[in-house]
Amino acid sequence: MKKLKLTLFLIAVVVVSISAPACNRSRGGKKVIAVIPKGVAHFFWQSVHAGADAAAKEFDVEVMWKGPAQETDYSGQINIVEDAINRRVDGIVLAPSHGDALVPIVERAQKEGIPVTIFDSGISTETYLSYVATDNRQGGVVAAERLAEKLGGKGKVAILGVKAGSVSTDEREQGFQETIKQKYPGIAIVAFQYGDADRAKSLDRAIDMLTAHADLGGMFASNESSTVGAVQAIKQKGLAGKVILGGFDSSPNLIDDLKAGAIDSLVLQDPFKMGYEGVKAIVDRMNGLTPQRRLDTGVKLLTKENVDTPDMQRLIKSP
Repeated sequence: MKKLKLTLFLIAVVVVSISAPACNRSRGGKKVIAVIPKGVAHFFWQSVHAGADAAAKEFDVEVMWKGPAQETDYSGQINIVEDAINRRVDGIVLAPSHGDALVPIVERAQKEGIPVTIFDSGISTETYLSYVATDNRQGGVVAAERLAEKLGGKGKVAILGVKAGSVSTDEREQGFQETIKQKYPGIAIVAFQYGDADRAKSLDRAIDMLTAHADLGGMFASNESSTVGAVQAIKQKGLAGKVILGGFDSSPNLIDDLKAGAIDSLVLQDPFKMGYEGVKAIVDRMNGLTPQRRLDTGVKLLTKENVDTPDMQRLIKSP
């Protein structure tokens, strides 16, 4: 009888250990912070990762880095956040792929006592700890001012956007459109298509717009993948230097195209700082501090003329 009771007790212990939620500590006993980008393919996210890792080393925490393969995979990102909650991580740093779709899971994290820092792109809820991002609307304004200057205040332009519902790129596109319409009546926006955060699709959409509007004077591409697609289309059509391209974000290949004259300018963010400050906000909360509610990581305009300056080199060489 005693042996039977002991056996049943051991079985019960095993069952409880299997069904219990995963511990929120790493093997080294460090606090664990999940950093969840919109995607992992683009150079921009690699820079974010580097910044998050730098903060992790400085503050002696562990970063659990994971994002969906595609930036349009809303359900995949939701599943990653849900997994982080179930693992009982100590905090989440999230770049929402959609301003509305991620709201329920972020609010669930809040209810379960897991602080969330939002970075890069906004979300339609106030239940977050801190928001670390570029002033994306201002980024669109800067791009519009530059393109208008290069066009002499007249001509036709097109916009190669990313995807509807992505708050960061929506704001860039809106800032660009509003500036052109309000300040430059001689410039007409004749086309606007989305590249779905995909280089190949962005290339196809850019070629479509260049083909439909043979007299196009300029184009604005609102993120890394759309800029890659746009410049490839311009080069394929033999229009490098003829169609003025203003893009967003950078990568080694985009910098080469800027130096060669196929891209006129790039609006730069500071993704390394986003990753660093996103993790730091969670650490501050752990230490009983109140992190800044909104942190603007800044925006710079990169051109062929200033590409070699120390300030710009710091941004384009990260990580």
